[in-house]
Amino acid sequence: MTPALQYLEASERLLNRVRDQLPLIQQTADLFAKTILAGQMVHVFGSGHSRILVEEMWPRYGSFPGFNPIVELSLTFHNLVVGANGQRQAMFLENVSGLAKRILRNFDLMPGDSALVISSSGCNVVPVEMAEEFQKRGVKVAAIISTTHSESSTSRHRDGKKLQDFADIVLDTGAPVGDAMVKLDGLETPVAPGSTVGGCLLVNTIKAEVADRLTKAGQPLKVLTAGAVVGAEKATELFEAAYDEHARRIAKYYAKLGA
Repeated sequence: MTPALQYLEASERLLNRVRDQLPLIQQTADLFAKTILAGQMVHVFGSGHSRILVEEMWPRYGSFPGFNPIVELSLTFHNLVVGANGQRQAMFLENVSGLAKRILRNFDLMPGDSALVISSSGCNVVPVEMAEEFQKRGVKVAAIISTTHSESSTSRHRDGKKLQDFADIVLDTGAPVGDAMVKLDGLETPVAPGSTVGGCLLVNTIKAEVADRLTKAGQPLKVLTAGAVVGAEKATELFEAAYDEHARRIAKYYAKLGA
């Protein structure tokens, strides 16, 4: 079997793992739709490469307002690799206790908000404390982790807690221990990670279910849509309307901050 086919077959297993979680996906969509229908926001956070899944939720084509993507550049700015703003610093910072609390100091969270926190290992301090801080404020949390990887990993949280310990719903990407899914003859360590594949499947199944609930509830969705689908004029209209709605929703979280 070629390495490419090995990866594709492993990805099929991730798809099946996501399919097995449809009841949890439905439960998550119920939670998020309830928040959005109330005029509030679902806060989405991930550090490291989990940032990819935050931006997969919103804003991008096929997505709609209602989600607050919380992305800290200090935790997710990978392309310089070394030197100033390098990967060593980012990996260090995502295990600094108290940073999550400082990040959330920027938002006046409300009863009825919900959150999605993503961490493949579920063990780095900032995402764990982010979920912990959300729950302290009465915000229900859905988590995306790799269950097998998390169970084999050691938490750096002060009490040894993992992300799933502060989540109301736990979703599994299906990625293996260490994330990489392809083993090659002559190479000691595997290559080609899978958590992003499983995570994107989870994020978009949730997104589709939320869209269905909002539509059935009579809330018209402003979906970011390509001009190739609806024409340039309509696409521009949708983009402007979606961004304006996002601005109105997020403004509530700043209006009484610190009051």
